[in-house]
Amino acid sequence: MALNPNLRLYSFVGGNRGPWRTTKTVAIIGEPLPATERLELVGGNAAAIQPGVEWVLRGVTSNERYVTRPEKSELLASQPALGRPGADCGVLIPIKKNAAWWAFTQDERRRIFEDRSHHTQIGSEYLPAVARRLHHCRDLTEAEPFDFLTWFEFARADSEHFDRLLDRLRASEEWRYVEREFEMRFTRASTGG
Repeated sequence: MALNPNLRLYSFVGGNRGPWRTTKTVAIIGEPLPATERLELVGGNAAAIQPGVEWVLRGVTSNERYVTRPEKSELLASQPALGRPGADCGVLIPIKKNAAWWAFTQDERRRIFEDRSHHTQIGSEYLPAVARRLHHCRDLTEAEPFDFLTWFEFARADSEHFDRLLDRLRASEEWRYVEREFEMRFTRASTGG
């Protein structure tokens, strides 16, 4: 009997093919990933050993954590879908948090994440211009190099808007617990490119 594939599993494949052309890579904290020309998002588990592939990062979508019912309802009402026409900029931000973060209980992390850092509130202020999808890596295995992979899409005209979002989040208490963060920016390649 064949097993059903995990429809929540996504692979981010850095290499020399894919619809997203790399425009900038920055190691914010810790070691960077090898530079790549392109990025491909694959539903499912992509094999790392292929010609032209430098790295594969995997994560699964999951339930929203650290949000209340009203916060979740607000996000669902205003969060745009990925793949919108005109959303020609993409950003992948892999993050690994330190052991102190994971030693906290769920309610302690909620107090830092939202009560003091206002993560959801800040993110909501940039909707619907910025679409995002969060992927959890620790749900696969603790051996993954990152805990979270966040994929953002927005129109080029909203780039400064997106930069303000990142600045505000990185200035929050929550970011004291980040031990590795890498930022990769992309533009959607023209068809056939």
